[in-house]
Amino acid sequence: MLPPAGKYPDWLIAQEAEKRMKSIYELAEEAGIKKEELIPFGNYIGKIDYRKIYERIKDNKQGKYVVVTALTPTPFGEGKTTATIGIVLGLAKRGKKVGCAIRQPSAGPLMNVKGTAAGGGLSQCIPRTEFSLGFTGDINAVMNAHNLGMVALTSRILHESNYSDDILSKKGLKRLDIDVKNTQMGWVMDFCAQALRKIIIGLGTKKDGIPMESRFDIATSSEIMAILSLVKNARELRDRIGKIVVAYSKKGIPITTEDLEVAGAMTAFVLPAINPNLIQTIEGQPVFVHGAPFANIAIGQSSVIADLIATKLFDYHITESGFGADIGFEKFWNIKCRHSELKPHSAVVVTTLRALKYHGADETAPKIITGNAIPKEYYEKNNKWLEKGMENLLHHVEIIRKSGITPVVCINRFTYDNEEELILVQKLCEEQGILASVSEHWSKGGEGALDLADKIIEASNRQSNFQYLYDMELPLLSKIEIIARNIYGADSVEFSSVALEKLNKINSKEEFSDFYLCIAKTHQSLSDNPQLRGVPKGWQLCVKDILIFHGAKIIVPVAGDISLMPGTASNPNFRNIDIDLETLKVKGI
Repeated sequence: MLPPAGKYPDWLIAQEAEKRMKSIYELAEEAGIKKEELIPFGNYIGKIDYRKIYERIKDNKQGKYVVVTALTPTPFGEGKTTATIGIVLGLAKRGKKVGCAIRQPSAGPLMNVKGTAAGGGLSQCIPRTEFSLGFTGDINAVMNAHNLGMVALTSRILHESNYSDDILSKKGLKRLDIDVKNTQMGWVMDFCAQALRKIIIGLGTKKDGIPMESRFDIATSSEIMAILSLVKNARELRDRIGKIVVAYSKKGIPITTEDLEVAGAMTAFVLPAINPNLIQTIEGQPVFVHGAPFANIAIGQSSVIADLIATKLFDYHITESGFGADIGFEKFWNIKCRHSELKPHSAVVVTTLRALKYHGADETAPKIITGNAIPKEYYEKNNKWLEKGMENLLHHVEIIRKSGITPVVCINRFTYDNEEELILVQKLCEEQGILASVSEHWSKGGEGALDLADKIIEASNRQSNFQYLYDMELPLLSKIEIIARNIYGADSVEFSSVALEKLNKINSKEEFSDFYLCIAKTHQSLSDNPQLRGVPKGWQLCVKDILIFHGAKIIVPVAGDISLMPGTASNPNFRNIDIDLETLKVKGI
């Protein structure tokens, strides 16, 4: 018997569950993975050789493909990963062969305020600490590859400054004439460190480099991580890494990693990470962990490779999208599914009572300070806030319906939730013809998710009319307007002169015809203003800039201010983390 959720911290519950964990060999065998397809990392963690297993199972019938998303995120957290794991537990209790795919947690949010991405209560994946602290090294591989690209760029700038064309030629180098004021890449690290958003490098003597502005981004925002999540094989990985634009010449010519002759070495760092990771739920079902891209600037999904394998292995495969349906699901729908050619059967929209109250709160609501305790008003009964907040949930449900698949609302129940309010939310959903379930996976594990599992089975067996939101052949401006109006609810779109100029250049070049559209906006609102809760009305999406990621093959219109390096809060999670010197176990994660 595991310790009850809520009375004991998640990390302690995980440590108890880990005492009866399946070995990685038992887990793989039950999942249908052969021993020769497994790359073990100790007794409880492994990688899957993607080439060996996919070659064997590629002709298998595709299982049901279910995506988990949410309403607009709140500072409280809605438990999307907890729900993803809970769905797996519930479906397993119903006798289904089931697994899921989630992203690897970044050390930045883990040590900041978000914590780990292992789930919680009696609905989490294990081994929790190893999963959270570096895992099998995929993020480190991306980080090393990215920073090697920066080493190649900065050293080339220095050498071109110090040597004549003749000397460069004798070394087998051609002058690239890099413009130090027009570099595209910065450095990356896997922490939240606002002090490194803008830096000066190259200080010192002539041998130490050329003084220039640079920056650090968080590792999961690297273009390489987006590439890793999208590719289907190593050949595509190598090709896309070689197309990453690191800087421009003084004549405006793009300079790629291939031009710097570093693309091959960068790929060598990333290559082991192309194989999905395998761990287990707290009740012993398989969990693929692969990829960790930002959901704003990139696609925010676990990998295409993991989904291609899992949909051939399982009756039901559950995958998770970052943030709400306006961002994560939209990119899953129109980017990931296009590239993988997989079609989902249903989608789950996660909500909580406190999230609905947050989106329905009026001017009397207390101020929320990140990292501090949740104000008591969000726990107290308040039908007015609840019913107003339903507008946001229903908006996200409609986004799912526009894709042609059936949505299921998961009301993620906590032990302190009011029974009458839970019944009200379920009733309001059902009045709109929405399948909805009050799920207790957090407190009861698989037994608490049986009704949710039944609703997902029903939704997945309904007729699917899945179709993309827009045609790829449409002009970029038209695609942006379609997303802004149909997904975000904007009245119109305004483009800055800089954005319009870049749009015109993109539309005039054939090379961008197969690039995906990946809008970057705040996840805290349906609008581009993070302060606007609920469903904002009468607003205009303002596109300030257009970014192009040549390797990932995505075009990113930027709406609002998006930072690629989050800051660490005044009450960070690292204050709670330590080791037990008797057991040598980590506590606080």
